[in-house]
Amino acid sequence: MERHCLGLFGGTFDPPHNGHVAALLAAGRTGRYEKILVTVAGEPWQKEGARTISPAPQRFAMALAAFSGLNGVEVSDREIRRPGPTYTIDTVEELIAEGWSVELLVGSDAANGLDEWRDAERLAAHVRVGVFPRADVEIILGPRWSYEILAMEPVDLSSTWLREQVRTGEPLERFVPPAVIPILKPARG
Repeated sequence: MERHCLGLFGGTFDPPHNGHVAALLAAGRTGRYEKILVTVAGEPWQKEGARTISPAPQRFAMALAAFSGLNGVEVSDREIRRPGPTYTIDTVEELIAEGWSVELLVGSDAANGLDEWRDAERLAAHVRVGVFPRADVEIILGPRWSYEILAMEPVDLSSTWLREQVRTGEPLERFVPPAVIPILKPARG
């Protein structure tokens, strides 16, 4: 059976922002993915207890609003439907069982922490990693990881900073896709 290449771009997306959009567009420009799947974490284990996370249905709605119009991108709720903490290895193994060859798409900050992810050794055996550069973040991956840096102009933007902008009532129009704003503001109020 021939395996088709899928780019897997997961996250909490609380909220999704223009840096995420730029990363997806950069991945699409490579031409190597039959599809790019955006997965919204149901229970992001790495953020558990660190801060209040918006409800998964709201984060999924924001991801749909932000990314659905991008060519070759599909937004999935598979990690929201799966009970318990969200682990990338579970999603990767599901996708492989469906016949996909998976390339994990991550920012350089996340890439540098891959060795701390659940079942990192198994994950490294299953995926190649496409790394998006971020300003002032050196990419340091362990030897077990097969990776490539994807061409992209770094975007200095984070969801953490955006949540503070929402909290203080700052305008968001320059930082998030317009369709996200009405979904984001009521819940953050």
